[in-house]
Amino acid sequence: MTLVRTTFGRRAFIKRVGLASGGLMIGFSWLAACKDATPEEVVMMPDEWFEMNGFLKIGDNGMVTIMSPNPEIGQNVKTSMPMIVAEELDADWDKVFVEQAPLNTELYTRQLAGGSQSIRQGWEGLRMAGATARHMLKEAAANLWQVPAAEITTAAGVLTHQASGNSAHYGEMASAAATLEVPEEVEMKDIKDFSIIGTSRKNVDGKKIVTGKPLFGLDTYKEGMLVAMLVHPPAFGMRFKSMDADSVKNMPGIKDVFTIDTYTDGTRKSFADIATFNKKVAIVGETTWQVMQAKKALAVTWEDSPDDSFEIDMFGRIMKTEYPSGKESSQSHALKMAEIGSKKGNVVRKDGNVDKAFKKAAKVLERSYSCPFLAHNTMEPMNFYANVTADHAELIGPIQTPEFMEQSVAARLGLTLEQVDIQMTRMGGGFGRRLYGHFLTEAAVISQTMQKPIKLVYTREDDMTFGNYRPSYYVTYKAGLDENNQLIAFQVRAGGIPESPLFANRFPAGAVENYQAEDFTIKSNVSVGAWRAPRSNFIAGAEQSFLDELAELAEKDPIDFRLELFDKAIKNPVGENNDYEAERYAGVLKLVREKSGWGKTREGVHRGVAAYYCHNSYVAQVLDIVNKNGVPKIENVCSAVDCGIVVNPDAAANMVEGGVVDGIGHAMYSSVTFKDGEPQQRNFDNYRLIRHGEAPRKQEVHFVKNDIDPTGLGEPPLPPVMGALANALYKANGKRYYHQPFMSNKPLLG
Repeated sequence: MTLVRTTFGRRAFIKRVGLASGGLMIGFSWLAACKDATPEEVVMMPDEWFEMNGFLKIGDNGMVTIMSPNPEIGQNVKTSMPMIVAEELDADWDKVFVEQAPLNTELYTRQLAGGSQSIRQGWEGLRMAGATARHMLKEAAANLWQVPAAEITTAAGVLTHQASGNSAHYGEMASAAATLEVPEEVEMKDIKDFSIIGTSRKNVDGKKIVTGKPLFGLDTYKEGMLVAMLVHPPAFGMRFKSMDADSVKNMPGIKDVFTIDTYTDGTRKSFADIATFNKKVAIVGETTWQVMQAKKALAVTWEDSPDDSFEIDMFGRIMKTEYPSGKESSQSHALKMAEIGSKKGNVVRKDGNVDKAFKKAAKVLERSYSCPFLAHNTMEPMNFYANVTADHAELIGPIQTPEFMEQSVAARLGLTLEQVDIQMTRMGGGFGRRLYGHFLTEAAVISQTMQKPIKLVYTREDDMTFGNYRPSYYVTYKAGLDENNQLIAFQVRAGGIPESPLFANRFPAGAVENYQAEDFTIKSNVSVGAWRAPRSNFIAGAEQSFLDELAELAEKDPIDFRLELFDKAIKNPVGENNDYEAERYAGVLKLVREKSGWGKTREGVHRGVAAYYCHNSYVAQVLDIVNKNGVPKIENVCSAVDCGIVVNPDAAANMVEGGVVDGIGHAMYSSVTFKDGEPQQRNFDNYRLIRHGEAPRKQEVHFVKNDIDPTGLGEPPLPPVMGALANALYKANGKRYYHQPFMSNKPLLG
């Protein structure tokens, strides 16, 4: 066991235990639980719950309710985070109910879904919550049985003192345990003793999802609630000028039409506050259909917008975002990136002397890669319920950043944080889109204006034409080999609109004596934001495609070529600021080589390999393509993943498989283009996503087994598969793919 001080959330622990010390009975909501209210299960419910700390409460019959603190976005944290608490509690998982925790930033730190960080950031605190409760239960039993607490063991919700023959389930000791002081330090389990972590457990919401029970924000319904929709400018570079609201106010069911400002002067903006179109038209009515009809009929006049800028608080650092005037086009974007990308950029890392090394090189390879803007396209459209009164705001819906938005919406409404109540629902997808919660603020402002509860709903077209998009990127790689085919010079110049995808200290930095990284940016009024695996979602595919071509030029196997470089980074690294562990990087490559049977030729099978590090985890993939009737088909993707300890293996494998399909689809088909500032794709009739028949026929996922604390998994599997796909396509048809989407107008994969 490991002894740790209970420093995490200790003030909150004491506060919550103090409440429970009086034998507080807490009602249990069947609607929020993970199990159905069948008569048999109702009989098993406790008469009284005892709150051990903010993370869990124990019933007098031994049932345990565990709070899942972070937003559930499909990454399975609503199951895996309680599994961590249950592990340290030594609970019987079959007697555990899970509830979505309320927003409580004092008790639950980092209630945020993003950056593949939920488990990584919550790991210690979740373990400590379970271990603390287990310690208090043992103390209560020791006091009753008059035996040393150290002699009491726990397993599956039962306390046992072998020498005296005493035993009791947790419910029998919960009342007494809840009155005890929170210990100064507790022992946490050895990893080898885990019995819940590392085992596959079903999704606690699984049955509700497949049976269509209310779970998502769009399911929210309250008596008296009205429906609201927005009309925003048709193009970036435009703003609201005027409208004829009277023309639709008398339409059936319409209650009001007015303009709102998402933010007003002086509104404190955080990282989560990005809204290109600040002033919009709100239409409020009785039903969605009525509001949609009014939206079509409403006459609005727009005008060109001037140069604009705003500041946001980026985790304590004030960042200024500039929105230049003008209506942009994808054609002008591409020309600008190619032009600026051909010139020397801002040098952000330099090892050795690349210019001198290139002059000595026997072979030089230079290639440029690009990608378009992408939409997030969550299956559940943007929505939020709001009921704002003079002294209270009730807000219910899907949001990845409830903590940030609590501060923003409080400031916008003129309320205190205590007067704002944000309730998190399960999200029907996010991929970064719901990091930016302007739709929550919009709903709150509309409700405040109407003085009624409303649910704001975006159409697919609303969301696809009102970003925030994955930026468009461009990168040029240049490498030099000596006469022995050793890599002696490497240069990367990366930029984009409006940000650069460059990670200057990532591989192959550290593995090349002469290395130079440059970046550039181009201003734009098109709004952008995080899209699954930000920046990595492009640069990984480009880098891995280039390395594949470079290995071919060096007449080496692509895995051997990479391992040679990692070997150098391990034994004799260049520089001190390399942000990856070369051993773990090489580890996933070796594992995928073994598991995929790399090197064994199979008739008609064309293979591509890639490996990448992002969000603290390492992924290598081998993608197999076969030609069927002249059409390439992805037969198999073999993934090797090092993300530290895997909490729930089945769920983790599902995450990898989903990332693979997502990456292949967007690399192959997806693109948002602009003409005169207007997004040309508005719905799925012309925004191409991967189809069932184009997904890999089979996937294998293998995890590196180690004792490293969990790192991240939601994002790391997506970036490298774009490179593995490009490399396999090259083997299949002899063509290198430099620009995404690889094929948008006609099928390439069968």
